[in-house]
Amino acid sequence: MEKAFKFRLYPNKQQIELINKSFGCVRFVYNYYLAKREEEYKTKGITFNYKDCSADLTKLKQINIWLKEADKFALQNSLKDLDKAFKNFFEGRANYPKFKSKKCKYQSYRTTFTNNNIEIKGNKIKLPKLGWVKFVKSMEVEGKILNATISRTPTGKYFVSICCRIEKTTEKSKTNKVIGIDLGVKHFLIDSEGNKKSNPKYLIKLEKRLIKEQRKLSKKQLGSSNFKKQAKKVAKIHEKIRNQREDFLQKLSSKIINENQVIILEDLKVKNMLRNNKLSKSISDVAWSKICKYA
Repeated sequence: MEKAFKFRLYPNKQQIELINKSFGCVRFVYNYYLAKREEEYKTKGITFNYKDCSADLTKLKQINIWLKEADKFALQNSLKDLDKAFKNFFEGRANYPKFKSKKCKYQSYRTTFTNNNIEIKGNKIKLPKLGWVKFVKSMEVEGKILNATISRTPTGKYFVSICCRIEKTTEKSKTNKVIGIDLGVKHFLIDSEGNKKSNPKYLIKLEKRLIKEQRKLSKKQLGSSNFKKQAKKVAKIHEKIRNQREDFLQKLSSKIINENQVIILEDLKVKNMLRNNKLSKSISDVAWSKICKYA
């Protein structure tokens, strides 16, 4: 079984610069080979697969020497992600792969564990190319490390998510309890036993503050330093809403899973329901899709 452990990173200036460069390198490699695969298919009618891209990457790094500054595993993983995106498209599980944008607020790259290149000592973690980086160790990391994903949020915070393979040693107490759950807007959920869980309405609670900051943002000159500062303030409000919602959903879903053997949920067509202009905001805020995913 695989389990991820996510921690807040506190890199220094040099490490931040290298992380941001790595984001750019990974994005460049992904976009370059997405375009190359399209070109090869249109001009020659052949599929330029992962193996071909990986072999060609060595030549590309000789031409673009700056690519060598990034972690080699991160570049290889971007090719794997591209190959997976194409497979998902051809098998009908996803839309056609899109080019990655520099303007995307969320940036990340994934590196692979090999020869102890990822290591944890106290409140520091060793990462390829970055060396030892300070982080907040909020829990103990269990199992064998497989890979690590370094990410940056729209508010400029850095995180590391460590994926580990762990052996399931302890079994949860067995229960034969069956529960049915009805999801709603006024009450987040009502179960078959009549228990109700109120809708926390995190977006609505911060909506006035969010509108105020967004209006300020609309008056700033696009791309200016004041625009960037104000955009960060707006992003922080969105981040607070998201964190509150995630915390609520994870705690609630864990409680439901631990207390019940069988969980019956209604199959909701959320995309269709969002077409209702009067309810779309409330439906988006309540996040039915996520509770179904966690459960």
